[in-house]
Amino acid sequence: MQLQQPESVVLHPAASDNALAIVADMQQWLIRAVIGLNLCPFAKSVHVKQRIRYAVTAAQTADELLAELEHELQLLAATHAETIDTTLLIHPQVMDDFLDFHFFQAETEALLRNLELDGVFQIASFHPQFEFAGSALDDISNFTNRAPYPTLHLLREASIDRAVAAFPDAADIFERNIDTLQALGHDGWRKLMTE
Repeated sequence: MQLQQPESVVLHPAASDNALAIVADMQQWLIRAVIGLNLCPFAKSVHVKQRIRYAVTAAQTADELLAELEHELQLLAATHAETIDTTLLIHPQVMDDFLDFHFFQAETEALLRNLELDGVFQIASFHPQFEFAGSALDDISNFTNRAPYPTLHLLREASIDRAVAAFPDAADIFERNIDTLQALGHDGWRKLMTE
């Protein structure tokens, strides 16, 4: 699969000089892990149709990130799904500590409610140190949500509903992903992401 065209890449003001490399890393992760391992059976379609917006922010504080998130949510709300179906808000300079990132999720949910977009969008989270509650840090299951950079994934509820309707076993995705990663193992993951 080819990387997205530059038009889908948005470098926010003052984004780092290596922002294009950051997007390339995210696209490689998407292609190799998310699509390649079929961790999300809905991802391939929006990738192929180039309906993913990659937004790299220069935010360095929680407040700056929240402002960027508000901007991206409003933009997504004002844009037809055939143009942008989903957005990856990549924030490499803030929330690099997973616990901070985890607790920040409450603020993202409050923002959805304040904007009256709760039920219109969902915000999923990916982080290089993602850890499910009750799991060990090196548990391979955590890699289902580990991305190269801290990222907020903005999803349209309507798109999720359509995808779930077309995929009758959607409830089994999480368990299947765990099985896939356990079969792959840490060595297999490293090989997948470095070759």
